[in-house]
Amino acid sequence: MTTVLTPPPAVTPAPPAPGPAATSGPPAARPGLALAGAALCVLAAVLLGFAAGLTVVGHLQHARDQQTAYDELRRQLALGTAPVGQRTFDNKPVSMGAPVALLRIPVLGLREVVGEGTTSGALMSGPGHRRDTPLPGQAGTSVIMGRQWAYGSPFNGLSRLPTGARIEVRTGQGKAVYEVLGVRRPGDEVPAPAGARGRLTLITASGSPYTPAAVLYVDAELTTPVQPSPPRHVRPGWIGPAEEALGGEGQGSGTWLTVFLWSQALLAAALLAVWLHRVWGSWQTWITAGPVLAALGLSVASAATRLLPNLL
Repeated sequence: MTTVLTPPPAVTPAPPAPGPAATSGPPAARPGLALAGAALCVLAAVLLGFAAGLTVVGHLQHARDQQTAYDELRRQLALGTAPVGQRTFDNKPVSMGAPVALLRIPVLGLREVVGEGTTSGALMSGPGHRRDTPLPGQAGTSVIMGRQWAYGSPFNGLSRLPTGARIEVRTGQGKAVYEVLGVRRPGDEVPAPAGARGRLTLITASGSPYTPAAVLYVDAELTTPVQPSPPRHVRPGWIGPAEEALGGEGQGSGTWLTVFLWSQALLAAALLAVWLHRVWGSWQTWITAGPVLAALGLSVASAATRLLPNLL
């Protein structure tokens, strides 16, 4: 008897379980991750802006501003229109930051154009003349402030000035020559008032790099003839806290509003960069958004630096 083997019936595979519908394009962004990415972009841009602004970029800005101020001061000296007091030759107040003198300290190899005013913003371009003191070469004590480390660090070497060193200052009244009396720190004896004689006090910060702890003074006596002093409209003490040593541009200066507006622009650019990252990809986004974020971060940091001590 022959047994016939019957093949088993074909098994039909079960249909796959229904899953989520396929979608085209990138997955939807999660708001929390987008905000976290934008916050990291903002933080990185601001930190890099501060580091660059107080070092490389700040020094380049200082060099550019000094060259521009030197050209302007030389032109005014040639025309005889350089300021010799608190007003210009056409009886207008000398504007903040306008060049008023050329300072030279041969032993330090220093040559800096001195601008009018001592706010943090004014001292980004170089040393500044305190507005409520006479100009160098005139009777009384003229005060010039400068930064210790940031924006060209023009006064970084003042602590090394030896007694008897020569300081030269050229203004619209000619060249005034001073002789250093000594370096003074808080608690040291203050020289007697200059009276009818001429004296120069250079001021900067002391302490570790970018962390000013106190004020350092260099006093110098005028050795050339005293020049006449025009009437002074800003009397001693008639300046705000922002122009004092280690002062910052705080309330009432408009600096906080500037910082806020630049920060808003940076945040908007960071959010746009996060969105572009999901649409374009990594390298396309950073090629496009990187320079914009860097520029805005530098702008925020530059505005915020005005809030820091002016002798930093």
